[in-house]
Amino acid sequence: MQLWVGLGNPGAQYALHRHNVGFMAMDALCEVHDFPDYKKKFLGWATEGRFGSEKIIVLKPATFMNKSGQAIGEAMRFYKLAEQDVTVFHDELDLEPFRIKVKRGGGLAGHNGLRSTAAHLGPDFRRVRIGIGHPGHKDRVHGHVLGNYAKAEMDDLAQMLGAIAAEAHWLAEDNDARFMSDVALRMQD
Repeated sequence: MQLWVGLGNPGAQYALHRHNVGFMAMDALCEVHDFPDYKKKFLGWATEGRFGSEKIIVLKPATFMNKSGQAIGEAMRFYKLAEQDVTVFHDELDLEPFRIKVKRGGGLAGHNGLRSTAAHLGPDFRRVRIGIGHPGHKDRVHGHVLGNYAKAEMDDLAQMLGAIAAEAHWLAEDNDARFMSDVALRMQD
């Protein structure tokens, strides 16, 4: 069993923020793979489905980004999971927009959702880093992260979310390299 968590902020006003791309990825994955509707659970919204023999619990914390770890910790304790069983999908300033990288452990890069998650789990969970690009100057980061995707970015966003959903089975099989490769190939089309 694995726990996949999309980081974001609850509420319609945040729906298209770059900071909510983790929520967007979970929604795309659940839609493409016919997971049941979310239910309020674990201080957020959860559902579950399968990729082959692997059961996947999907969680979108409703605690707001800065307290995401609380919801993740609740779900982990309920299912008796270890941090190695957790995959967190989140926005990443240090990657070009619409680029995907997967890694285990590492720094927090000032990301409050990752900071909260590491405080509740430890640092060794898997991260699916979804590039949003850096606005160029640190004074513009806040507005960039908490700003909506531009209309001109919507096609690329939809293509990337579709690629993540289509290739997610590789994550379930613990084949991070194949997931990244196949997502990148889909993004070239």
